Amino acid sequence: MRVISGIYKRRRFEVPPTFKARPTTDFAKENLFNVLMGYVDFEDTTALDLFAGTGSISIELLSRGCSRVVAVEKEFKHHAFIQKVLGELKTDKCLAIRGDALKFISQTSEKFDFVFADPPYALPELKEIPDLVFGAGLLQTDGIFVLEHGKDNDFSAHPHFLEHRAYGSVNFSFFGLKQP
Repeated sequence: MRVISGIYKRRRFEVPPTFKARPTTDFAKENLFNVLMGYVDFEDTTALDLFAGTGSISIELLSRGCSRVVAVEKEFKHHAFIQKVLGELKTDKCLAIRGDALKFISQTSEKFDFVFADPPYALPELKEIPDLVFGAGLLQTDGIFVLEHGKDNDFSAHPHFLEHRAYGSVNFSFFGLKQP
């Protein structure tokens, strides 16, 4: 796992080969963050990384200046890996929560400037995640939500849909609160 930009640029963390997580590829991650530059000023941004996996997106967000990142990951070994990386970086700007991302959505009252979700592509509730995020009021008024998903999902009819980007087999759908 490589950090692409920011204060931790070029840092690498060896992900154990036994992990079930499918980390976002460096190519897709780099392109995602290039697009996000048009939506998000990462300095002093609060971010939520749902289904954090290896923590790759969380670490990239921290590296680019986010003031607070919450990373939610259910798998014990993945959560422990995220904690280990955060310890190596000596940062207290990321809260790694071991828990179910869908339960977290329904239970938190915190609002974020940026929400990222990279659920397993076969997750039965994947299609419901945008509605859950907006129904729970997770975004600040000018916030952005990005959902990583497989090619078989189409969210273009969602009322908060902004755009879709595909990088190889990785697809990102962008959502935001429509301004009156």
